[in-house]
Amino acid sequence: MSAPPEIVKQVKQLRRELEHNNYLYYVLDQPEVSDAEYDRLFAELRALEEKYPELQSTDSPTQRVGAEPLAAFQQVRHPQPMLSLANARNEQELDDWHKRAAKLLTDAGIDPDSAAFVTEPKIDGLAISLLYEDGLLVRGATRGNGEVGEDVTANLRTIRAIPLSLRLEPGEQPPAVVEVRGEVYLPLAAFERFNEERAVAGEPTFANPRNAAAGSVRQLDPRVAAQRPLSIWCYQVGFTEGLDLESHWQALSWLSDHGFKVNPLVKRYEKFSDVIAACRAWEDRRAELDYDIDGAVVKLDSYAMHEALGVVGRDPRWAIAYKFAPSTAITHLLKIGINVGRTGALNPYAVMEPVEVGGVTVSKATLHNEDDIHRKDIREGDWVVIQRAGDVVPQVVGPVIQKRTGSEEKFLMPLHCPSCGSATVRPEGEVIVRCPNKSCPSQIVESIKHFVSKGAMDIDGVGEKLVENLFKLGLLKNMADLYKLRKQDLIGLEVSHSVNKQGNRIPQRLQERSVEKMLQALKDSRERPFDKVLFALGIRHVGSINARLLASHFRTIEALMSASSEEIAQVEGIGPIIAEAVREYFAEPHNQETVRRLRESGLQFQSSVEEAAPQPLAGKTFVLTGTMESMGRSEARDRIEALGGKVSGSVGKGTDFVVTGANPGSKLRKAEELGKAVLTEAKFLEMVER
Repeated sequence: MSAPPEIVKQVKQLRRELEHNNYLYYVLDQPEVSDAEYDRLFAELRALEEKYPELQSTDSPTQRVGAEPLAAFQQVRHPQPMLSLANARNEQELDDWHKRAAKLLTDAGIDPDSAAFVTEPKIDGLAISLLYEDGLLVRGATRGNGEVGEDVTANLRTIRAIPLSLRLEPGEQPPAVVEVRGEVYLPLAAFERFNEERAVAGEPTFANPRNAAAGSVRQLDPRVAAQRPLSIWCYQVGFTEGLDLESHWQALSWLSDHGFKVNPLVKRYEKFSDVIAACRAWEDRRAELDYDIDGAVVKLDSYAMHEALGVVGRDPRWAIAYKFAPSTAITHLLKIGINVGRTGALNPYAVMEPVEVGGVTVSKATLHNEDDIHRKDIREGDWVVIQRAGDVVPQVVGPVIQKRTGSEEKFLMPLHCPSCGSATVRPEGEVIVRCPNKSCPSQIVESIKHFVSKGAMDIDGVGEKLVENLFKLGLLKNMADLYKLRKQDLIGLEVSHSVNKQGNRIPQRLQERSVEKMLQALKDSRERPFDKVLFALGIRHVGSINARLLASHFRTIEALMSASSEEIAQVEGIGPIIAEAVREYFAEPHNQETVRRLRESGLQFQSSVEEAAPQPLAGKTFVLTGTMESMGRSEARDRIEALGGKVSGSVGKGTDFVVTGANPGSKLRKAEELGKAVLTEAKFLEMVER
């Protein structure tokens, strides 16, 4: 039966609502409806489309969930070549490019002083092309060799930041054809969560966000791509029919107006001196972003100037990439060491000849796990490529095969724990080798370090080195022993030493003031809420958010300890793997004894937060910058989230408040540029107290 007119109207309205909410959430970062309300609308639309198949359409939000697997990707020719960019590795080379462009413009009879420039971050992702005909997305392709790419339309449809149809004003006609270029990427926070989930599931982790994004877009099964947290920044309009644009800046405005996600940090400058300063600033700010960039792109704004300058080889003369200091380097891998974590995981790491990577000297790097080492064929004695992932944690990308001499040795995970000597095990389906001994010294020390850390009990004055030394001295054998420490036992205690120029050993002893500070911090920690204590216990797979969910649901430690894995898994947001880990933890007599001793020490094992606690900051997004005097960032984040607010790492259109401490960074400048509300620490405290 055909759909009645009122159903056709209802389907169109549902599609408009869902796409509008996709746009608000994934492009503007300004959601207006809850996830539950979005899911309700989505389910209603899908039910109507199933009942009336003739209403199904390729631009429907229901088509984002992923199609059937493909046998292979088809090759497609781009309507206009996707050019590469020449590189400038310092300010002199950037200035040389400008002078060459100015001379060519002069030769063409164009005044170079009339030129304006656009700068934008150079996203380290996967370049793609989106083709729209009569306002509808008909094809998406990878860059390939610039002339020919792969048709990955089904995968790109799953990215909710990509509009399936252009956002048009009432009465506005779409261009017959418009090609949009962009960079698909994985936000750093999403990448970390994604890798953690893969590790828990026993799947190999990705070395960096770019590899993860590229691998996701090139999945033959679009349903796999649909499950990955991909996003996009659109940066250029390519081939068009029925759309007249005169400048790159005008093109970016058109993209933004028609539903595309354009980076808010893109700027237009009239003077080239401002361009150089902007590129210099980008290199300083890259660590603040929630995505990887490896440079800044500089483009002349005028399309007429693009036409006059043309292309040399495969590089346009009207644009250049200002590349940052390399985030990769090559060095000699001396050996592979093993750390034993608090859950017994044996974590391999590379010990290398010191090398400078991205302006920082590193001598150790992450190696993930045994399978990853073998997959990359990394051997002791190799020359290896090092990368600072997200410009923070160094990782070994892979070996330089050409430099091998034959003396390199393949890595074998030890059969016995290097800390306690227990036989190691590798649970079925997992990639991590573990020490099963709950009394393993390394596990105990790492669990205490986690317990006192800022995200957990936040015990100021008890650092990692002090924990190690107190353990060696026999004063700490368990996290509960922290609350048995006495002033007379600690004052004058030698906890480390230094060596002077004469080679003499100089002992470093605990002073009375530092001991008093430590004991006061321990006393204060007794007031930490139940969810913080639960997280501090170090239960495998239980992070701070999961701990909050469990504490809110079960309310008391007794209720949680007596719950079955099935009951725990019923908590929203808690899956069967986490539930089983919680059950196993509390089934262990050693852990039961730890909980008993911590309770006797006065820690909170009962939630005091009402089930329907007020959420006055619900829907509000905060950004923190600078150093706060009254609390650390983790505590400020906790207070915001407890009141229903959200904390973001960068200032954008969806930001409501920017909280500034001492020495605020560029986030304050960005807030002022966007006209966002700025709160001093005092005003912030007044707000959350009120």
